[in-house]
Amino acid sequence: MDINVAPTKSNLMSAKATLEFSKKGYELLDQKRNVLIREMMSLIDRAKEIQEKVSVTFKEAYEALMMANLTMGIASVEDIADSTMEDSRFEILFKSVMGVEIPKIKYEENDIQPVYSFYQTNVSIDVAFKKFQEIKYLVMELAEVENSVYKLAVEIKKTQKRANALENIQIPKYTEMVKYIQDALEEKDREDFFRLKVVKKKRIKKKAKAL
Repeated sequence: MDINVAPTKSNLMSAKATLEFSKKGYELLDQKRNVLIREMMSLIDRAKEIQEKVSVTFKEAYEALMMANLTMGIASVEDIADSTMEDSRFEILFKSVMGVEIPKIKYEENDIQPVYSFYQTNVSIDVAFKKFQEIKYLVMELAEVENSVYKLAVEIKKTQKRANALENIQIPKYTEMVKYIQDALEEKDREDFFRLKVVKKKRIKKKAKAL
């Protein structure tokens, strides 16, 4: 590497300070990356569990819905579906994980209140209604987890890029710079020492001749 810097003590101090700062920066980024990876892996495991629950619950819900369609008629089931109110009783908050803002959906799982009368309905619509309510909360939770995983993955990639730049470019550059300046200063000290010895010998010879 071509080092275009004067080998002075002030430049050596500056290079050492930058090298130390880069090493500490790398350590912090490495710690941050490890924390984010652990957090993301735990969320990935959680997402898999929720996805399995969603899959099972969807199957049960559609089976009950199909039975309701058969026993009550599709038109009656559609009327009940149309009368169901949209649920907006949730709030999206955020929490910080090593500076990364990830979502937290706040909601209450209220007791299920059917919006239809029990006249001309049967247990299959009750089961379907209950299962789709469960799916609603599972989907909220899954959206929260998957969005968090995405945000953490993006930040891990950025952190990895910064850590790589320090580890493979910045730290080697200043390590070599410090060595170059130290070697140059040591060589200069040896030359100065040799020059002083020569000067000293000449003075001694001069004094000897004068005597």
